[in-house]
Amino acid sequence: MTRTPYTARNGDVHLAVDDLGGAGGDPLLLIMGLGVSRFFWPDGLVAALIDAGFSVASFDGRDAGGSTHFGDATTGNPVTGLLRRRPLAYTAEDMADDTVAVLDALGWQRAHLFGVSQGGLVAQRTALRHPERVHTVTSFAAVPSDVRGAAVLRYVRLPFLARLTRMRHPAGREGDVAAGLALLRAVRSPGYPFDERDARLRVERELDAGLPSGVRDSRAQARQTSATWHGPRLRGLRVPTLVLHGERDPLIRPAAGRRIAASVPGARYVELPGTGHDLPREIWPTVVREIRAQAG
Repeated sequence: MTRTPYTARNGDVHLAVDDLGGAGGDPLLLIMGLGVSRFFWPDGLVAALIDAGFSVASFDGRDAGGSTHFGDATTGNPVTGLLRRRPLAYTAEDMADDTVAVLDALGWQRAHLFGVSQGGLVAQRTALRHPERVHTVTSFAAVPSDVRGAAVLRYVRLPFLARLTRMRHPAGREGDVAAGLALLRAVRSPGYPFDERDARLRVERELDAGLPSGVRDSRAQARQTSATWHGPRLRGLRVPTLVLHGERDPLIRPAAGRRIAASVPGARYVELPGTGHDLPREIWPTVVREIRAQAG
């Protein structure tokens, strides 16, 4: 896959961006999940989106991949971050503003947003805060953007998340690879075969790019999950919204996706049989078809 790198800036924060191809198509920005980088998007899915008529780009959120990290002074993990009343380093509004900075760097006045997990949360909040910059939102395997504090526990399978945070692997590259593969196996879709080769490719290319393992940086993940939202409620979202959720998601209950769709006027909910907290190749045709239909 051809990657054309850009750097976006939101104040002092630098954001690593890749144009992935499809020039002249409908602008589509991909937003990856908690802690991990833009290199985790499956190449085959990106290629299918380009074939469907999209111009596709992806970026690393703050505290992930090649974007600005906020140091190691903070302690904690994603679980404790979720339950905090005050952010450790920045707000959810800052993260939404990062998305707009990326659009500016790409020269896109408006774009379709496709976010996975934490990225789905960011996509929802970007559309709430900057509706004039967003054509449509597709939120996959995410919690509702206006859920705060302990209320999020009705949607997150906390024991599973806690087990993820307790995984331990040796220091060094081999340990980084093992940690990435362990995460991808843990969130895999029970209804489909696990593609070990593709998973290893995505883990290793993040490391080959000289980036730290986002899977292992629990402090950065804690800073991301603690980024509190003070903006509008989901019922105020007026951007056309598609909600996708795996029927067998081990981390985020499908009730989260149903709540998003029920809260946003006119939103459409699609539950994907056999699907976990990932994007197996077997569902790519459905995902692309639904996003294309949503975009028009």
